[in-house]
Amino acid sequence: MTASTLTRAAAIGAGLLLAAPTLADHGDDGYADRGRYAEARVVRVEPIVRLVRVSTPRRECWDEDYRVDRRSYRHPDTVGGTVLGGIIGGAIGNAVGRGHGRDAATVAGVLIGSAVGHDRAVRDGERRDHDREPQVRTRTRCEVDDAWHEEERVDGYRVTYEYDGERYQTRMSRDPGPTVKVWVSVRPVGY
Repeated sequence: MTASTLTRAAAIGAGLLLAAPTLADHGDDGYADRGRYAEARVVRVEPIVRLVRVSTPRRECWDEDYRVDRRSYRHPDTVGGTVLGGIIGGAIGNAVGRGHGRDAATVAGVLIGSAVGHDRAVRDGERRDHDREPQVRTRTRCEVDDAWHEEERVDGYRVTYEYDGERYQTRMSRDPGPTVKVWVSVRPVGY
């Protein structure tokens, strides 16, 4: 910036500062709006209410019986039957066989006796399972659903107050209490 530009800017700024009181808005009559705070007496407060639909989660539980089929959980014990059948079959094969054929008869007796013992154990286990009654057990089941109801909600307050013998009404976000602060401004008219 040059010196002449700075000089011009300073002159304009000084002129604005001197003219500021003249440029202020005094209204048509030239008087400044001077006001003050005062207390006004609250005459009535009415809540402004609206109905709102609200949901509340509600949990309902009940006991429920169910049957357990024990056959689906039981496996027959076939090891004992298979071993016992093999021992008995081996003993019979050993008793029946002669000479070199005795060893073959014993092996054949063990295999046949094991198979018979296994099948017998399976049949006995199935028979025992069919004789058993299914068990009845109880379990708790729950469901969650929404319960709807209406509630009143306060959106604000309609406040009626009195100042200098006159009544006024306004809307406020909260209850002001016994008094409300107001702004009072007085200006002469017609002079």
